[in-house]
Amino acid sequence: MNVLLVVAKAPVPGLVKTRLCPPVDPTQAARVAAAALLDTLAAVDATASTIPVLAYTGRFADAEYGAELTAALAGWHLIPQRGDTFADRLSNAHIDTGAAFPGRPVLQIGMDTPQIRPAVLTAALGRLAEHDAVLGPALDGGWWALGLRDPAYASVLRRVPMSTGDTSRHTLAGLRGRGLHPAMLPVLRDVDDWPTALAVAADLPASRFADAVGSLVGSLVSGGRQ
Repeated sequence: MNVLLVVAKAPVPGLVKTRLCPPVDPTQAARVAAAALLDTLAAVDATASTIPVLAYTGRFADAEYGAELTAALAGWHLIPQRGDTFADRLSNAHIDTGAAFPGRPVLQIGMDTPQIRPAVLTAALGRLAEHDAVLGPALDGGWWALGLRDPAYASVLRRVPMSTGDTSRHTLAGLRGRGLHPAMLPVLRDVDDWPTALAVAADLPASRFADAVGSLVGSLVSGGRQ
């Protein structure tokens, strides 16, 4: 079995999706983040023959929809994030997951792509079965997925500048510098700003994320802010 690793923050107001503000406020942004995470957890749960792992930071007791998120994580293997920088936390999440499940390939995603569905994850895992690594670029220059057959190679992330327009390029170069030959996954959009949230929600009818964004569109219009 493969391991599906989600790296996420507890959706606490003021600590997540701050680039959605404005037009939304911190609590509304946290609700959008919670909806994205719930959709992501559901997609992972519905992906066959996988072990679900969450590397988390923050207190779900303080999060929007905290009780629902806690219930959704029943049966998951939970790992606290550790490290001073985001790059360190990503690297350590892979390494700690590899220590918990030795010998198993790890595909890591975040909470910024609620459009991910089981078919996308299954296809990515299929590529990982054929390659020593896979990388899913994001439209903004980052990446939405990193899969490694040996999670120890995630140490290359410590030298990658995160949250820039060159993050994917530097990650790919770092992996190749260690002798890996990553297969490239489809390009997806990370939800980091309000226009992207609207675009992704439009492609996700009947999802928690679309419902959360749609409810805010209505409140912004009625409040004269959009």
